[in-house]
Amino acid sequence: MADLDRGDDFLEGCFRAARDAGPVPSGALMARILADAEAEMPRASAPQPLPRPAGKGGAMMSWLAAAFGGWRGIGGLATATVAGLWLGYAGLDDPALLTGGLWGDDGANATVELMPGAEVFALAAGWEG
Repeated sequence: MADLDRGDDFLEGCFRAARDAGPVPSGALMARILADAEAEMPRASAPQPLPRPAGKGGAMMSWLAAAFGGWRGIGGLATATVAGLWLGYAGLDDPALLTGGLWGDDGANATVELMPGAEVFALAAGWEG
């Protein structure tokens, strides 16, 4: 076996001293770093008051708008309401009415061949469906 202890006590002592004495930044460097950090911090500003609609029900309307997520939420609810009313009024006698002309004139009776040539394998196996 190889002898790994080569007697490098001086070198080991240097490494130990380097591990024990970590780098310490000067006080001037730390002061400059803290000054730069404080300069970059965002400043707190006073909150802007929300505009209130005029009229008797202004406060109530703004409260309702906030409860539903603002005017974007109210727009989405209005769109869903109109779509629901349309589906309820039009009815769904045939679900193919929703897909209209996606598959041509007779979309409800369209078929898709998932395994073309499968009948050849069925005949070869002697299976009759």
